[in-house]
Amino acid sequence: MPRSTLTAALLAAAVACGLLAPPASATSAGPAAPVVTRAALDPALVAGRGATVAFAEQEAENAVTSGTVIGPDRTAYTLPAEASGRKAVRLAPGQHVEFTLPARANAITVRYSIPDAPGGGGITAPLDVTVNGGRRTTMTLTSQYAWLYNQYPFSNDPGAGLLHPDWWITECACVPSATTPPPVIAKPFRPNHFYDEQRLLLGRTYRAGDRVRLTVPAGSKAEWTVIDLLDSELVGPPKIEPRAANVLAFGADPTGRRDSARAIDQAIAYAKRKGLKVYLPPGTYQVNRHIIVDDVTITGAGNWYTIVKGREVALPAPAPDGSVHTGVGFYGRPASEGGSRDVHLSDFAIEGDVRERIDTDQVNGIGGAMSDSTIDGLHIRHTKVGMWFDGPMTNLRITNNIIVDQIADAINFHTGVSGSLVSNNFIRNTGDDALAMWSEKSANTGNTIDHNTVQTPVLANGIAVYGGTDNTISGNLVADPIREGSALQVGSRFGAEPFAGRLDITGNTTVRSGTYELNWNIGLGALWFYALERDISADIRVTGNDFLDNTYNAIMLVSEWSVKDLYAIDGVHFKDIRVDGTGTSVVSARVKGSATFENVDARNVGAVGVNNCGSFGFPATGSEFSLADRGGNDGGWLAPWLLPNTITCDDRPPVVPPPAPSPW
Repeated sequence: MPRSTLTAALLAAAVACGLLAPPASATSAGPAAPVVTRAALDPALVAGRGATVAFAEQEAENAVTSGTVIGPDRTAYTLPAEASGRKAVRLAPGQHVEFTLPARANAITVRYSIPDAPGGGGITAPLDVTVNGGRRTTMTLTSQYAWLYNQYPFSNDPGAGLLHPDWWITECACVPSATTPPPVIAKPFRPNHFYDEQRLLLGRTYRAGDRVRLTVPAGSKAEWTVIDLLDSELVGPPKIEPRAANVLAFGADPTGRRDSARAIDQAIAYAKRKGLKVYLPPGTYQVNRHIIVDDVTITGAGNWYTIVKGREVALPAPAPDGSVHTGVGFYGRPASEGGSRDVHLSDFAIEGDVRERIDTDQVNGIGGAMSDSTIDGLHIRHTKVGMWFDGPMTNLRITNNIIVDQIADAINFHTGVSGSLVSNNFIRNTGDDALAMWSEKSANTGNTIDHNTVQTPVLANGIAVYGGTDNTISGNLVADPIREGSALQVGSRFGAEPFAGRLDITGNTTVRSGTYELNWNIGLGALWFYALERDISADIRVTGNDFLDNTYNAIMLVSEWSVKDLYAIDGVHFKDIRVDGTGTSVVSARVKGSATFENVDARNVGAVGVNNCGSFGFPATGSEFSLADRGGNDGGWLAPWLLPNTITCDDRPPVVPPPAPSPW
C-alpha cells in the first residue's frame, strides 16, 4: 500500500466507524446562493441566543461540491457525528467544495479533518484556496492535534491496548480483565477528536457573491479531506497603541524565530513602573512558558494579527503541582500567594502545542487566579484548557473570546470564584466540558454564564455546573455534544460543594443534544440533572429555554444506581419551555424527588411524554419521583394519567429520530 494511504487496519477501522462510509455524492454545479447558519440551523430559530460574532458560518453540506456529503450521524467515533450539524463533505484528491460569500470578507476559517498517521502522531497535507478562480493560496492542514484513542485520558497510539482493562466497557458489556475468555477489542479503540481548524487572511477584501473554492490537490498524501464548514469575516486593520511599552523595544522577535518570553517580562516590568499598557504589535511571538501577570494591561493588534505561540516543553523534574510539561500561557499568581489583580488581556491569539491529555499539566492558555480583571477578544487554540482559574478570586469578566480545538475544557471556574461573568464567547471542539463551574472545596458564588455559543464538545457537556450558590446560566446556544454528556448539566459530583441559594437556567437553546452514556448504556437528556454524591435540593428555576432536535430526552433527572436510594433531586421548577423534537421522552426521571411544570410545550415527541422510573423501587404507591402540573403544558406530553407519579418506566425506549426544528 502506498505511504500516502492509511494502513489497512486503520482504513478498515475507519470504514467500520462510518468515517469512510459511502453516502450519496453531491454534484458540482454553478454558483449557489449562500446558506448562512448558526449551529447549522436557520439563524431565525436561535435568534437572541448565543454569542454575537463577526463571522458568518456556512456548512459544507450546503455548498457546491464535487465531493461526497457524509452524515447525518449521531453515533460517537464517526466523522459526521463530530461535525457541526452532524454532516460534512469528504473530498478525495482533486475534488473541491465551493462557498459563495454572503458578505464582504478578507479572512476565512476552515474546520476540517484529515487522517492520522498509521502509527499515530498526525500528518500534514495541503488544501488549495482560490477566490473566483484567481491566485491560489495553499493552506497546510495537520492532524497532529487531532485523533485521540482509547479510554480516558486517551492515547495518541491507534494500536494501544485498553488503558483500563479493569473498567467495564460497552463494547463487550464486560470487564475485560475479569472475563474468560478475554474479549477481542478492535483497534483502534474509540477513535475521537477528529477535527481541527485554521484561519487564513486572504490578502484583500472580496465582495458578497464571490466564490471561495477549497480544493484538495491531486498529489495530496491525505487519502481524504473532510470539510465541515467555512467561517468568513471582514477583519479590520491592526490596532496601534502608540503610548505603550512596545515589546519590540525590549527585544521581542515578531518573526517567531527567537523566544520572546524574557522580552515580554521586561516590557511588563517597565509598563508597571511607568503606568503604561504593554503592546504586542502584529507578528508571531515564540513563548514556551508561563508569562506571570499581575496589575498589568497587555493588548495586541487584534487576534488575527498578534499571535503568541509556543511549544510544549518537558520539565526536567515534575513541578510541585504535578506538571511534567510547561508551555505558552498567561498566568495570574496562585490564590495561595494572594492571586493577581487588575489584569487586562485583550486582542491577541494564544496558540499552544498540546497533543495529549495530562490532567496534572499546567499547559492552559490562561491560568492562576485573577480578581478585578478582564479578558477580551482573545483567540485560543491547541492548549489543554483555554482558561482555568483556581480560586478564591472575584470579579473577572471574560468576554468576546474565541476558544477552539482544546484537549479539555474551554473555561473552568474551579473553586471559590465569585461575582464573575463569562459572556459572548464562541467555543468549538473542546475535549471536555466547554464551560464549567466546579465548586470543589469552596463554592462558586454569584457567577453568570451568559450568551455564549458552544459547538461540538467531543466529550462531556456544553455547560456544566457542579455545585455552588446563586449562579446563572442564561441566553446560551449549545449544539452537538458528541459523547457522554449533555448540552447543560447540573451535577453533584467531583467532590463539589452542595447547590445552595438559587440556580437560574434561563433563555438558553440546545440543538441536537443528549448523547449516549457509555457506562449506563442509555441516552441522556439535553438538560441533565445528576445526583451522584449528594442531594440536589436548591431553588433551581429552568425558565424560557428551547430544547430542539433532542437525540434522546429533552430533560433527564438521574442518580447513579449505586446511590439511588440515598440521594434525591427535589424542587426543580420548569416554566415557559419549548421542546421541538425528542428521540424518546420530554422528561426522563431515574431518581427520587419532584419537579413542577408550567407552560412547557412539546411537539414531535418520540415516546411517552414522561419516562418515570423513579429510583427503580416501583412501590404500589407509584414512582418515587412526582411531577406537579402548574398549568399551560401543551402538546399532550404531560397527560393527567401521568400525574403525579405514574410508573411509566421503559429503561431503554426505542429512539424515533425527530424531524428538523421549525418555527414555533
